[in-house]
Amino acid sequence: MNFLTRFVCDETGFHFWYIGNDTKERKDIMNQTILKQKQELVETIADQISKAGSTVVVEYRGLTVAEVTELRRALREEKCEMVVYKNSMAQRAAEKLGYHDLLQSLKGPNAIAFSEDEIAASRVLSKFAKKHDKLVIKAGIVDNKVISVDDVKELAGLPNKEGMLSMLLSCLQSPISSFARATKAIADAREAN
Repeated sequence: MNFLTRFVCDETGFHFWYIGNDTKERKDIMNQTILKQKQELVETIADQISKAGSTVVVEYRGLTVAEVTELRRALREEKCEMVVYKNSMAQRAAEKLGYHDLLQSLKGPNAIAFSEDEIAASRVLSKFAKKHDKLVIKAGIVDNKVISVDDVKELAGLPNKEGMLSMLLSCLQSPISSFARATKAIADAREAN
């Protein structure tokens, strides 16, 4: 057996001795630590996907650092976040959540955009992709369903939540205001007679 004694120092300066079989025990400890970190990362990704109103997968190959920074800034303004994860970790998170249709999109240099709003990430990414041909929208998740590129682009054309609410309000107010004007006209006509 190959037993070694090692001196290790961490950030706090605390020193401790490592005594053990250097080849097997150390590899087992390292493998367990790495496996635990990977499992935590998959949990984090799955948590982000499940909490997000929408998730969009894009390929950013060919974009410059300045362009990626510009994209991240535009996403942040709309309360979105774009993260680059290792594809294998993102695939495991997608499998865990049952999004098997998303697995094919998680190949190549991808970034995943998360948004609280169902439309914001789609709108920002589609607008950016029109100006920068190298940004390729691959797929998305909205309402716990995997959606295609065409669906993502269609969502981008819709107004945000506040815009939809104001449109709904104007539709509801229109008949009421028309009724109010008609009633006022009748009342004015009766006063004139």
